[in-house]
Amino acid sequence: MDTTDVKSTKKPNPVENANVLSALTFTYMFPIFKKTYKEKLTEDDLFRPLEEHKSSNLGSKLERIWKEEYRKHKKSALHRALFRLFGLPFMIFGIIKLIDELMLIVVMPLAIGKLVSFFETGQTRISQDEAYIYAGGYVICLLLDSIIAHPSMMGLQHISMKLRVSCSSLVYRKVLRLSRTALGNTTVGQLVNLLSNDVSKFDQGFVLAHFVWVGPIQVAVGTWLLYREIGMAALYGLPKRTSVLRLRTALRTDERVRLMNEVISGIQVIKMYCWEKPFAQLITFARSLSSLAEINVSIMRVNNILTYEERADYVLEETSKQKESKKENGLGSFDKFKGSGDKNGTTNGSIKTELCDSIGVPNRELRPRIMLKNVTAKWLDDSTEDTLHNISLSISSSQLLAIIGPVGSGKSSLINLLLNELPVKSGNMDIVGKISFSAQEPWLFSGSVRQNILFGEKYDEDRYQKVIDVCALKSDFALFPFGDKTLVGEKGKALSGGQKARINLARCVYKVADIYLLDDPLSAVDANVGKHLYERCIKEYLGNKICVLVTHQLQYLKNADKIIIMNDGEIQIEGKYNELHTSGVNFGKLLQEFHTEEVEEKDKKKIKSRQNSEMEEDESEDEDQEIEKEAQGSGSIKAATYWAYFRAGGGRVSIFILTFLFLFCQIVANGGEYFVTYWVNLEQDFAERVANNLTTENETLPRDNIIYFYSAITLGTIIVAVVKSLYFMIFFTIASRNLHDYIFSRIIKATMRFYNQNPSGRILNRFSKDLGTIDEYIPSVLIDVIELILQFCHLSLVVSAKSPMFSHMTATMHGLSTIRAFSAQDMLIQEFDDFQDNHSAAWFLFIASSRCFGFWLDILCISFITIAIYTLLVFNKQIHGGDIGLVITQYMGLIGSLQWGMRQWSELENQMTSVERVLEYTKLESEPDREENKNLPSNWPEEGRVEFRDVRLKYSESDPYVLKDLNFVVEPKEKVGIVGRTGAGKSSTISALFQLYNLEGSILIDNVDTTKMPLDQVRSKISIIPQEPVLFSGTMRKNLDPFEEYNDDVLWNALEQVELKDVIAELPAGLNTNVFEGGTNFSVGQRQLVCLARALIRSNKILVLDEATANVDPHTDALIQNTIRNKFSGCSVLTIAHRLHTVMDSDKILVMDAGTVKEYDHPHILLQNENGVLRNLVNTTGKNTSKNLENIAEENFVKKKIE
Repeated sequence: MDTTDVKSTKKPNPVENANVLSALTFTYMFPIFKKTYKEKLTEDDLFRPLEEHKSSNLGSKLERIWKEEYRKHKKSALHRALFRLFGLPFMIFGIIKLIDELMLIVVMPLAIGKLVSFFETGQTRISQDEAYIYAGGYVICLLLDSIIAHPSMMGLQHISMKLRVSCSSLVYRKVLRLSRTALGNTTVGQLVNLLSNDVSKFDQGFVLAHFVWVGPIQVAVGTWLLYREIGMAALYGLPKRTSVLRLRTALRTDERVRLMNEVISGIQVIKMYCWEKPFAQLITFARSLSSLAEINVSIMRVNNILTYEERADYVLEETSKQKESKKENGLGSFDKFKGSGDKNGTTNGSIKTELCDSIGVPNRELRPRIMLKNVTAKWLDDSTEDTLHNISLSISSSQLLAIIGPVGSGKSSLINLLLNELPVKSGNMDIVGKISFSAQEPWLFSGSVRQNILFGEKYDEDRYQKVIDVCALKSDFALFPFGDKTLVGEKGKALSGGQKARINLARCVYKVADIYLLDDPLSAVDANVGKHLYERCIKEYLGNKICVLVTHQLQYLKNADKIIIMNDGEIQIEGKYNELHTSGVNFGKLLQEFHTEEVEEKDKKKIKSRQNSEMEEDESEDEDQEIEKEAQGSGSIKAATYWAYFRAGGGRVSIFILTFLFLFCQIVANGGEYFVTYWVNLEQDFAERVANNLTTENETLPRDNIIYFYSAITLGTIIVAVVKSLYFMIFFTIASRNLHDYIFSRIIKATMRFYNQNPSGRILNRFSKDLGTIDEYIPSVLIDVIELILQFCHLSLVVSAKSPMFSHMTATMHGLSTIRAFSAQDMLIQEFDDFQDNHSAAWFLFIASSRCFGFWLDILCISFITIAIYTLLVFNKQIHGGDIGLVITQYMGLIGSLQWGMRQWSELENQMTSVERVLEYTKLESEPDREENKNLPSNWPEEGRVEFRDVRLKYSESDPYVLKDLNFVVEPKEKVGIVGRTGAGKSSTISALFQLYNLEGSILIDNVDTTKMPLDQVRSKISIIPQEPVLFSGTMRKNLDPFEEYNDDVLWNALEQVELKDVIAELPAGLNTNVFEGGTNFSVGQRQLVCLARALIRSNKILVLDEATANVDPHTDALIQNTIRNKFSGCSVLTIAHRLHTVMDSDKILVMDAGTVKEYDHPHILLQNENGVLRNLVNTTGKNTSKNLENIAEENFVKKKIE
């Protein structure tokens, strides 16, 4: 579906041909290290994914097993399925881990204890040769640990990766089967967060999951060893509380990502409504809740200080340094497995919730017929009212069924019923035949025009050329820079509304099917193109198919085989055109106004000739347009990135305090270590003096004072550690919050060019995956790195490879009905699997290189430890046992710190790519920040005069101008209609008025140059009813009045004027009724009326209607037009329209073509020019209709003259 080449040929994975020694020592990664030393890695360097890593295999296996388990045990199906698929190898690695850890906790402390004992004064138990053996045993244990630990960790990371890949693939397969009811409760943000943040926790936490059971065994053995020396110490654990807090954090993150998805999807409307501030407040509030939950989790993590409490208990009882080292080894395992179980619990629960929604979309046999008998259906089971009631319908081959009805009457719901999207509650439904579907709201994905039309179908040159001819796309292809290989952008951002509608229709028509469901495909095109689509495409090309057409264009009904009129979810009446004409239904008068006329042959020839000539130019264009790739970090992270991250946490004073706390904490901790050494040596010297009778009478050591002093040091260390940890946690929580707020402020102020060039999935990846990493992982890794650096002193490919998955998921969610109607699930699953395989290849490179680096670093460090220990054994004269204990433990700690520090530094470098990527958005080009014009009166604009002076506009620096030297004036209170063929520049004119893109020239409102004013000051004074009505999740009240500036009476009055008061009042919560994401619980027409209500509430002097009546029935169209005439009579109104009758009573009509003004005057005057563009558009509607349009223009002209 996407143009990203994920199937490019990759080199075979070197692990496939690696021998046992190479696999254990990771030498197969050396060539990669050698290459990275010389140059940067690119996607071409990624290996081919192993067969066991392929998403298609893993997803299919898990889906099959999950279905089996779901039928048996619904509540724990996912746990059981994952255990069946990965349980055996996972447990094998667990046993290996247990053996390794027991070796570390039993053998190594004993060996080092014997070594320390060898240096005690006067000891005779251990000979020099035995000491060499103990030292050798200790080194061998270290070697075995490295040989066992790294390959087993690699194996666990393999399993973790396969868990993530299989669960992601299963979730995506589930998404493709989500019913519309379940879809209403599932947002794009939730799913993106699930795939980017929740599922990725398998990679970070699951590899440590064995400590859930290995840890207690390890601690039990260690405690037993310690008990022989110091007795049982208290053990504390906090995983349950942490898990609860993690779940709360995940839920609040979902909410934040959901809001971000809405902002990104509706950014153009938000900018035009000047609603940036209320949405910024919503995002900030959601972020604050998420940060608060993260702080609570962080507080629960401050349990490392328990080690100091254990040490205090020990000191008060014993005075042997070497015993303390044993105890330290016994408790060390807690640091290895803390936090792993709670992460996986949250992730598994999130996935399970998504999977257990209603499942299954039944397949259909393929025989052409539609039979409905007394069918009743509704979206929600708990709804008191049926969506459709008692529907009976029979359609056989080669019939055209037209469905008409007012807004919210159930037309689109009937289409969804035929698609099996709307659940049937009673009655019989028999649909046989292959179905193709054209949605009311065009759905396009981020690919080329041709890819959007083919949508997985094989390319047939003859059929393809025929389809683009009947869908009137040839002339558009000639205008596109790369013909039909031009990229349309996410959701078709690069196209006009009419172009999106016709490409959407072409996809439906290109598919070979028996039944074609067309949900209002003619509303977004002008009269000329609409006539062409109806006659050439629907009547001629689909003439021998079952065709169900939902339309508001009543002039096209005469040739329909059957017409049904719907109202309140029921078929009010059905029959042929002549029967409806005399039926007395409310549509009678509207039907009489429109009579279909044959288009004159000369007009048809003219259209065909023009299209053919333009297509010839297009055919010569074979070059493909390249999609803009996501930026990737290069090389190591720059110091400026770290500085920017620290600076986000506070000023220089905050950074100084943080640095001081780390230094002071380390000094106090090291002071305690040296004091213990001093104490041990003091005890040894005293014992030696006693043995040699060198002590005086009653001479004793002041042990009480020593214990009190050491206790004070320990208590001080605990207090400083707690303060340091809390300050660190608060510091970086503030840093994360400030980074989020700053990049969101840059995002919300970014130019529309940025949104056109970046898929929403890519932007959401910054706010979900990258900020999730900054929230959770970087602080914990960073604190390790800082501490280990102090002790020592005493792959961006992965994240970039994930973004296409999120864009793919976002596009899928928006086009589920179309995808299922085209039976394209398998194709999209394959593409999702390809994206996952691409990411798996990058992830394998990351984990293999990490393990290789860690293994050979261990070997290097073991070499240093070996040299150090044998050096002490050779030069052992006059060395105290306490000093030896300190040297060995400190040197081991130092080497261990070096190993861990370098690994964590490497991990930090990888995770800091998230900071780097987030900081990229701080450099986004923002909309101009201009000085406020304080000389303007508070009631500006008072008249509403609009003047365009030499306005030129292009969407980016490299694009051609879409508006060229535009000059026209809209006088106060004038009603101006803007007409022109699709792509003429109508919507671009509105974009210029709202200054959504950088433009040249001037736009004056009441003689004030708005191009020099702050954008919010300009946009807040212009009301708009947009081409695509947008509602945001939240309450209806918030959708009408996000600033809470008006009381309820004003809101209800506005709803009453647009005939929505009764609809909203009947809902249980009234104005507080929740609106689903995208307003999906309201019809398109109702959404349009809500937009009209917004305009009524704002009462601005300038109103813009951007094809606002394209998707509504004639009654709603008449309602909108009457409301504008009556309620906006004192306003200047600019109306973009394809249906000429909506603008023929305008004071002036602006006729545009190719971004220029062709004609501009009163429509009656323009119609006097027989060769004029408007005259030609009117003529193509047919004699009766054109005469009617002329009469409307003349009557209005005469009326204006009289006034």
